[in-house]
Amino acid sequence: MGETTIPKLSDNRVFKCLFSVIGIMSSLVIYGILQEKIMKVPYGNKKEERFKYSLFLVFCNRLTTSTVSAVVLLATNKSVNPVAPISRYAVVSVSNIIATTCQYEALKYVSFPVQTLAKCAKMIPVMLWGSVIMQKKYNIKDYLVAVFVTVGCSLFILYPDSGDISILEKARESTVLGVLLMLGYLGFDGFTSTFQDKLFKGYDMEIQNQLFFTTTCSCLISLFSLMFQGHLIPAVEFIFRNPDCFYDVIILSSVATASQFFISYTIRNFGALTFAIIMTTRQVIVFGTLYAKSLLRNKPEKPVLPTNSEPDATNSNKS
Repeated sequence: MGETTIPKLSDNRVFKCLFSVIGIMSSLVIYGILQEKIMKVPYGNKKEERFKYSLFLVFCNRLTTSTVSAVVLLATNKSVNPVAPISRYAVVSVSNIIATTCQYEALKYVSFPVQTLAKCAKMIPVMLWGSVIMQKKYNIKDYLVAVFVTVGCSLFILYPDSGDISILEKARESTVLGVLLMLGYLGFDGFTSTFQDKLFKGYDMEIQNQLFFTTTCSCLISLFSLMFQGHLIPAVEFIFRNPDCFYDVIILSSVATASQFFISYTIRNFGALTFAIIMTTRQVIVFGTLYAKSLLRNKPEKPVLPTNSEPDATNSNKS
């Protein structure tokens, strides 16, 4: 009798998928909380200064990811030469910068829970870009499911109820601009993941190789943009003037690097649409948790029954 071959754990697709799901969900939850804190919570002794240089956060995130990728490539004796034309890496880089900038800017106009729910529409742009870039075909049922999710997200954002979850008054007044920024994020983010999928399938490319060259391009682009806008020095002065912000940016960049590795790992092994489905599931779980907490917080208290400690008004008058 032949021996039963037990597949290695690292070759098991179920294990790989579970690894991707846990890694993406855990890292992006921390990333989202820190992202909202940096962009919305005031810093300083008097809590009057707000950090407003979203592109600087993109630069720090990409610089950290690029450095870590280079270290991993060198430590594992893998080639640091590009396996695809630099222009291909640059396309991913530019679209990723635009998507991330839209995401940060949207936080000025919509709350994190609203942004979380809006991201449930990730499947539609990925499917559309997959049809254009990779010539994939989806049936009508797939599109209908994605459309229904998007309609639900749009209704929630455009018509918030007074009891919704921690939506700031300023966010209510600027909801339309917030929606436009989120649409920009979804469109460019969908393009980024789909084009990454195309690069992985078209070239014999390691995850660290793609991350190194795309994030290096992102570093250069965001650095020149910061210098052109005159935001580089003010951003650096702000974080050194506010040590709490400095530490938040360091942690954010570290978490962003971890999430980039998990995202690229997922796209390389399962494709862009699977990544979008994981992200959609994550948004539903996060929003469901926030909504449940909101319901518990706003649960009406039981009425307090009157006691007999106070004298009855009728008896008092008779006396």
